This record gives sequence, structure tokens and C-alpha cells, in this order.
Amino acid sequence: MLGYLELLASAAAYAVGIVAQSVAARRAERRPGLDARLLTRLAADRLYLLGFGAQVTGFALAFLARGTLPLYLVQAGASSAAGLAALFGALVLGWRIRPAELAVLVVLAAGVVLLVGAARPSTAREMPAELGFVLLGVLLVTVVLALPALRATGSRSALALGVLAGVAFAVLAMTSRPLADGPLLELPLRPLTWLMLASALVGQALLAAALQRGSATATAASMDAVSVVLASVLGVVALGDLITPGREWWVALGLTLVVTGVVALGTKAAPARQEVPA
Repeated sequence: MLGYLELLASAAAYAVGIVAQSVAARRAERRPGLDARLLTRLAADRLYLLGFGAQVTGFALAFLARGTLPLYLVQAGASSAAGLAALFGALVLGWRIRPAELAVLVVLAAGVVLLVGAARPSTAREMPAELGFVLLGVLLVTVVLALPALRATGSRSALALGVLAGVAFAVLAMTSRPLADGPLLELPLRPLTWLMLASALVGQALLAAALQRGSATATAASMDAVSVVLASVLGVVALGDLITPGREWWVALGLTLVVTGVVALGTKAAPARQEVPA
């Protein structure tokens, strides 16, 4: 039960972080080309720091939840933060939520409910060293592929950066699942810990750049769709995540609904200009 409570609190914290970081990133000074100092400028913004703190809290809670819950549930639960962010933005900042978006939120919630019903708590098996090197290579390729998108502007570059941030956060999820059940004091001594932190830094930087170029919901949708699919599949295949016998189709349908929901939420979201208060 504790793992489920940690997951719920994590999704709420992520939602607050998405909203706060979106507003801060979009009001930051925009410079043409590759903006290597974007995170430095955002670090002086108290609203962005609030959002970053909420993201760190969400990460810590999700990390603890991965100690007992499979990745397909934890990642789907975290992706529901896009829906919670839309509700939070509507209540606090006056973002407009249309009837179609409310329907999408229902679909998203239904997918998470199916995954909760199918989840079988377990601890992850130890990650082979070969898989760790593969994930390191994936993270390095992600950085290389992000360079052209960082030099561009507009919604297309935001979408590309959101997708690549999703890859980085999928690496984070994969590396943190075997670590979450171990002694916390030993984390600095394990190479996976440093790969986890590197993927978090890369994902955070790409997310900030994407939020500056496009809407918060569209960015979160592209990021979450990628991270949910990659982490869920690899969690079952490589880390031994368990599914309640006979409910495999619940997982397939639940993931389909969650991914469909976050993508639809991003495409049906209100225009980005409404996401930044005057």
C-alpha cells in the first residue's frame, strides 16, 4: 500500500512541477540558436526553482515506489501528471480545459486504473552490466540527436526535444528500478546511480528547452508517451516486472489508454499563449 501512496504523491508533485516550470521557462529570455545558459538563467527564477523542487520531490517519491511496483505502473502513474497539470493550471492559472480534454482525462484515468488492477508488486532483478552500457550509449545518442533541435525554434523542435527527454527519463526509470530496493547509503558506490543522475540531468535540460518552445501539455505528452512505452516494455523484458496472471491484456489495454490519453491531451490542449499569465 505504501508504494501506491508514494506513486500518487509523486504524480501530484510532478504536476505542480510541470506547471511552474512551464510558466518560468516561457517567460525566460529567449536567445537564438543553442542556448547553453538557459538552465543557469532559470536557476535565478524562484518559480522555476519551485517547479524544480516539485520535480525532485516527484522523482524521489517515484524512486521509492519503484522499489516494489513495476515500471509499467509507476511510469503510467507519473504520466498522469500531464492530466493533473492541466487541472491544476485550470484551477490556479485559468488555463482553459475544453470538453474534449475532459474526455481525454477520463481515458487517462481508466488506463491507470487497469494498470493498478494488473500490477503485481515485486522487486527488480539485478541489471546486467551489458544492459547498463547499452543504456549509457542510448543516453549519449540522445544528447547528440538533441543538438539540432536545440538550435531550432518552434513547435517541431519542442516536440523533438520532448521525445528525447522521454528517452532520457526512460533510461532514468530503468536504472532506478534495481537501485530502489537496495540500501540507500550504498547508492553513491554503484555505477547505476551516476547513470541515473546523468539521465535526470539530460532529461531536465531537454525538458526546460522544450517547455520554452512549445506548450506544457504537448511537451509533457510527447515526453510521457515515449518514457511510458520504453520503460514499461524493458521493465517486463529485462528487469522481471510481474503481471497478475491472466491480466496481461489489462496491461496492454491500460498502457494503450495511457499513451493515447497523454498524446491526445497534448494535441487537444489549449493554445500555448494561454498557458502564460500576463
